Amino acid sequence: MTQLKLGLPKGSLENATIELFEKAGWLIKPAARNYFPKIDDDEVACSICRPQEMSRYVESGMLDAGITGKDWTMENESEYVLVGDLVYSKVSRKPTRWVIAVAGDSDIKSLEDLEGKKVSTELVNVTRRFFEEKGINVEIEFSWGATEAKVVSGLVDAVVEVTETESTIRAHGLRIIYELMESNTQFIANKEAWNDTWKREKIENIFTLLQGALNADRIVGVKMNVAQEKLEEIVKILPSLNAPTIANLYNTDWFSVETVVSEDVVRDLIPALIKKGAEGIIEYPLNKVI
Repeated sequence: MTQLKLGLPKGSLENATIELFEKAGWLIKPAARNYFPKIDDDEVACSICRPQEMSRYVESGMLDAGITGKDWTMENESEYVLVGDLVYSKVSRKPTRWVIAVAGDSDIKSLEDLEGKKVSTELVNVTRRFFEEKGINVEIEFSWGATEAKVVSGLVDAVVEVTETESTIRAHGLRIIYELMESNTQFIANKEAWNDTWKREKIENIFTLLQGALNADRIVGVKMNVAQEKLEEIVKILPSLNAPTIANLYNTDWFSVETVVSEDVVRDLIPALIKKGAEGIIEYPLNKVI
């Protein structure tokens, strides 16, 4: 049987990715100390690996496709096919940011002030290219982790670090002086796998359903019964992606009205619908919007 070798990111994105796949229709069951989780699809074989290494494995053909960060594909300068962006993270649906930060009481105020200084980061190649393009000479050292603490302890003058909420940076008393880049999650494919008709179709189907699951985030369906004389007034206050669905109820002058709306609208919408005469209102979650 032909199988698609799919890489899933280990670390902070692991749980969010598995939850996204479940919403898209695939049940993945990780096993303790096992890098090959089970998936309820005989056509897919999963491997879990670090996002920092994913693009190299995809480029080499060890994996047919994988989910990683734009930052790490840039860092590795690997060759691959970008299937598409999947904008999600461990805490939000916003891109992460790589920033340059210094100690709160540092005399360094701008990029130019880093001339001749020492910078610590995991994103060595991207950082080196950035400063070379700016014509600023810095000493860059690789960080194995706890990067922010190196500034606090005086081991380096600045760090290039990833952040979503800036909470860790603020907790260490650091100050951001520059935003280097934004990064988001990407679905990438091996070039040979992409040229294989079966694998390409499988990859595209997975991406479509994953994107559909993301599109459904914080969107719900709302369904109700409306008398004919109140229909126009109800429809006027209904938000929807395109237009509400309206169908006659059998042998009555009532209608079934259905729409899709943002979750944060519902708390105000339902009381308004009741006042306008809607009955039998149902709110239901959505797994995918495609």
